[in-house]
Amino acid sequence: MRDTAGGARDRDAEGRARNARPRDGLGRPLPYGAEGVARQPEGVVRAPEATVSEAQRLLDAGRPFHAHEVFEDAWKSGPDGERQLWRGLAQLAVGLTHAARGNATGGARLLRRGAGAVEEWCVASGTTCPYGMDGVGLASWARELADRVERGESPVDPVAAAPRLRIRT
Repeated sequence: MRDTAGGARDRDAEGRARNARPRDGLGRPLPYGAEGVARQPEGVVRAPEATVSEAQRLLDAGRPFHAHEVFEDAWKSGPDGERQLWRGLAQLAVGLTHAARGNATGGARLLRRGAGAVEEWCVASGTTCPYGMDGVGLASWARELADRVERGESPVDPVAAAPRLRIRT
């Protein structure tokens, strides 16, 4: 297969996309040869606390797309009982990504979906949100941001809008 620029597509031996194309800080693809931001390596297995810390660092740096990839690794490699939590956190990060890119509809939808998943896992199940995370606060943040982008306050500044994952002590 060829890409639209006439070159070979980035595929592994099984034909899956390798995503070698450079990307900007919000994960948007850039032209081949352009200087992008460093990518998060895929498939990294981290301790849950390290996942939360790395995702917070990326969110604080205005890189929610990359935080989403960190959460996605936890979702795919973590215990079955926590998959809904990590998937919900990934949805929050990618919702912020879409809102920062100016996609109000997609951003709001993903923020609300992620809020519901995190809230269900951390609150409705009666489980305390693990790893010091603030499930109630995250769900509230996501719904407030979804309301803002639906009112036309998009694109949002990903640094200013970044959530706090952990309860402040």
